[in-house]
Amino acid sequence: MIKRAISEELLDCCTEYPVVTVFGPRQSGKTVLVQENFPDKPYYLLEDPDTRQAAEMDPRGFLGQMKEGAILDEIQRIPVLLSYIQGIVDKARQPGMFILTGSHQPDLHKAISQSLAGRTALLTLLPFSLEELQQFQTEWDAYDLIVKGAFPRLHEKNLKTERFFNGYLQTYVERDVRALINLKELNRFQQFLTLLAGRIGQVINYTSLSNDTGVSATTIKNWISVLKASYVVFELSPFFENIRKRVVKSPKLYFTDTGLAAFLLGIRTAEQAARDPLRGGLYENLIILEIIKYRHNMGRRPDIYFFRDTHGSEVDLLIREQGKLFPVEIKSSATFSNSFLKGIERFRSLTSNCRADGAVLYNGDQQFQVKNVHIFNLLKDQTELKSLFSPATQELYQN
Repeated sequence: MIKRAISEELLDCCTEYPVVTVFGPRQSGKTVLVQENFPDKPYYLLEDPDTRQAAEMDPRGFLGQMKEGAILDEIQRIPVLLSYIQGIVDKARQPGMFILTGSHQPDLHKAISQSLAGRTALLTLLPFSLEELQQFQTEWDAYDLIVKGAFPRLHEKNLKTERFFNGYLQTYVERDVRALINLKELNRFQQFLTLLAGRIGQVINYTSLSNDTGVSATTIKNWISVLKASYVVFELSPFFENIRKRVVKSPKLYFTDTGLAAFLLGIRTAEQAARDPLRGGLYENLIILEIIKYRHNMGRRPDIYFFRDTHGSEVDLLIREQGKLFPVEIKSSATFSNSFLKGIERFRSLTSNCRADGAVLYNGDQQFQVKNVHIFNLLKDQTELKSLFSPATQELYQN
């Protein structure tokens, strides 16, 4: 069994807060994570019909049997329990009592903010990071990883990728969507999912998606909101603070797992992925996910953006760190080109909040620096990225 990188943060949170809530997509390993780290805590799955009925009929009595707390899995199924948990932890004043997990973000966030504000630490668990996947094999080809994705069961059970994602879509994505909205156009929704996969890394255009799908732009917005709520996709916000030039202010869209995106696109092999016209977007998605996972596993918000102005100048990723922005270009090419630096140089000239260094994360083998920009392959060297955010490096490149 793989030890999850977020485990240390989870255990630390339990020494400070009476409740710890772990968010994340289905099949990301939340249940295994909390059970492995808290093997002595009673465990209750709130999707189990008998357990759910007992909790709904007598929430006070249900929680009353948990004198030392418990693990409550899929807490979004019975959010009313949160109010009762508040009373219990306020009376007990004991850290690490309840460990909660949830798959639907907005409703659960709202309920927690009302009932457990200041009483719970919030963590997000995504599918395996590269650091965790290296416990299966030390080196990964980018396109192999894009196609297979990072869901734990795929790797731990060595499941067939196509069969897994076919079941994942039917069992989880469609079911969760139907639970959140009254979905009548399932075929159009499936078509919409494929269209989204074909627009990875692009600025969201609701009108275009509406025209291609045959439903209203309002419906498209609702569908995207549901997919975000279920951790199927995520948005990367544009950066436009203190920028006087005309800039793009609509977000980009990515998938929480590249394997699902590749499956929707009909990409079944690494060779296909490497030749596909969308390989740049898929590679970008893979790298951004890795950075997000790295920060989540430390218990930190991603705090990332992209930049694009109306003249076409663009930086794929901006990472905010101690008030400064660290610019990152992401390229699927295995060969470095000086043109990769243009966006970073342009952004530096537009704002004083940019660090004096940056990074180009490409698919090549060499590691070097050009004009204070670190050039390396993140899949081959994660330590380089970590070192860029060490206190010494940050101080060196603040101005």
